[in-house]
Amino acid sequence: MARPNVESIPVDASVELEVVAPGAPPEADYLERNRKVWDRRALDGANAGKSAWSDRELRWGLWDTPESELQVLRELAPNTDVIELGCGNAAISAWLTRQGLRTVAVDISRAQLKIAERLQGEFELAFPLVCANAEDVPYDRESFDVAISEYGASLWCNPRRWLPEAHRLLRRGGQLIFFTNGAMLMACTPSDGGAADSMLVRNYFSRYRVEFPEDESVEFHLTHGHWIRLLRATGFVLENLIEVRPPRDATPRFDFVSLEWARRWPSEEIWVARKA
Repeated sequence: MARPNVESIPVDASVELEVVAPGAPPEADYLERNRKVWDRRALDGANAGKSAWSDRELRWGLWDTPESELQVLRELAPNTDVIELGCGNAAISAWLTRQGLRTVAVDISRAQLKIAERLQGEFELAFPLVCANAEDVPYDRESFDVAISEYGASLWCNPRRWLPEAHRLLRRGGQLIFFTNGAMLMACTPSDGGAADSMLVRNYFSRYRVEFPEDESVEFHLTHGHWIRLLRATGFVLENLIEVRPPRDATPRFDFVSLEWARRWPSEEIWVARKA
């Protein structure tokens, strides 16, 4: 399959997203830019990482929504092989390992993985930490039963590349679970990356590669329609889309969306799909 020029393809209702074959050369600019950003952020997030490792409850996403409420992982049994794509400090992988699952945590940032390695020693917990681009993971095909990305590959990698890689890594019937920002949140986020307001300020049908002027990182945001078409083109069957509504007493982890806003409109989405 010919590699598309993602810089020249607008994402709108008339354009289909093509799947990029695994192993195709990456656009190195966003990978290197995002790696540098997360290397810098590693130490700033160390305390939060330790707190997450200490918590007996797994908490998800922008609002620390407990797994006991979302039950995203309710079907996972002990000894399930799980890969986390874009693990950061690997708190999710740590929690899964404690539940008896066989977990591998992947991240492109060595600084983030050093924090995770330090926490492994502190909490006496061991699982593989792999420094790799989630679009090209050094594991054989069909090595895992579940692939998870909580604002990891799902936000910072090209979906036309990491979705085919996740598909390659999963066994037949394997499950894909990923978190990303709500499509409506992105449409209400100003071009400078400031807090979302109650007005639409960004075209819904806009480029899926998103850059904010005050940040060196590159994000990827798709419309619902394009997520569905790309998942199907990759070989996934969509099972669920959870639009998270935080409780009235939730505290936002970040300042780009307020609780009032997120109580009215979906600020984050959880996509659940299965390898056909």
